[in-house]
Amino acid sequence: MTALADDGLAELDSLPAGWTAGVLGDYIERPEYGYTDSASDDASGTKFLRITDIQGGQVDWVTVPYCKCPPDVLRSKRLLPGDVVVARIGATTGKSFYIGTTPDDAVFASYLIRLRAKRRKLLPRYLYFYMQTDEYWAHIDLHKGDRLKGGVNIAVLESMPVVIPPVEEQARIVQVLDLLQAAVRSESACAVQATTLGDGALAELFSLGLRREPQQETEIGLMPASWRPRPIADLCDIWSGGTPRKAEKAYWTGDIPWVSGKDLKSASLDDAADHASAAGVAAGSRLAPADAVLLLVRGMGLAKDLPVAQITRPMAFNQDVKALVSRSTFSGRFLRAAIYAGKERLLRQIARSAHGTMTLNLHDIETFEVACPTDPDEAEQIVAILETIELKRRHHLRKGEAFQELLDALLHGLFSGTTTVDELDLSALPLAPTDAQEGAE
Repeated sequence: MTALADDGLAELDSLPAGWTAGVLGDYIERPEYGYTDSASDDASGTKFLRITDIQGGQVDWVTVPYCKCPPDVLRSKRLLPGDVVVARIGATTGKSFYIGTTPDDAVFASYLIRLRAKRRKLLPRYLYFYMQTDEYWAHIDLHKGDRLKGGVNIAVLESMPVVIPPVEEQARIVQVLDLLQAAVRSESACAVQATTLGDGALAELFSLGLRREPQQETEIGLMPASWRPRPIADLCDIWSGGTPRKAEKAYWTGDIPWVSGKDLKSASLDDAADHASAAGVAAGSRLAPADAVLLLVRGMGLAKDLPVAQITRPMAFNQDVKALVSRSTFSGRFLRAAIYAGKERLLRQIARSAHGTMTLNLHDIETFEVACPTDPDEAEQIVAILETIELKRRHHLRKGEAFQELLDALLHGLFSGTTTVDELDLSALPLAPTDAQEGAE
């Protein structure tokens, strides 16, 4: 952002024409601390917004609880559209949330600070986006340690250096950033929809198949009449992995992906966070071939889901992971889908050690049965359908990430005046939202 003078204010001669510099307190009404009371489900009270009600940059006002709020408190603490609330303490210290809509009677809790812009000088959405910049966070990080509990107070917020363009330019900047934020959210929503579609398709394909066959009831659930339940031990060799010595640096300077539980986050795995050398793999791990299935068998990653992925190239893996190497007519891509389709049954076999570690034992993996068609071509057609949906999900994730990167870059350029709205090509973005987006990044 624009260079700061010794007193923390921007150098006026480095600002675009018409821009001013000061501190936030010059452009907002006196901030307010929130109201202290107990949350209640009694709908006769006043809506009571707390930090915990702000999830993923959104508030579901239907689920926000109530409080008993005297009329004088409601007058001073009432939330209005355009207010910005800031978390003043805890893990989310400094996080902001823009109030786009609110019930008629709503107040904010004591761990929040409300900021209200002087609208002739500062647009509320401009203030909100300003509070997403690196410069804002540098100010928060610099001062939150001043207090015993590591929070921020009104004085910290009021003293924040700001550079402010004319209101007309603020409106143009806000329009651009709203477009980008809407694009990020749209792509995220599309990715979620693709995930839901994939989950539904997986369940349907493994219960109905593709041949319009009658269904049969088996010990592992409904499946097409020609299909058969088959145990993993009949379909795969099961390999154990390991960890090369960490102290031996030469073992960790290669280009062979070395997989641990943290890497198993998608159906298909192209790479891993860590890499080992051939010597390292030979000394303390094992190399699984391309198309093998890697399954987490020990760790807290098993608490909510079944981390399992098909690998697209040879990879090494640690002792908390098993490699399932197909020796049947079914590809690793199909086996991964078949295992994941029946994951709830496998997760029920998890044992918890005295130390709390979650474990799948080898016998339960060997005897775990998956639904298999008699026609290998049907298996590959099922894989193709699922992979098409997965490609769609990844496409939306990549687009969302690209829009977010652009938003982050423009937060610097537009708020410093080094980038102007006129320089931007917005043709690739969706139409402007009709209402200001609520949220905090």
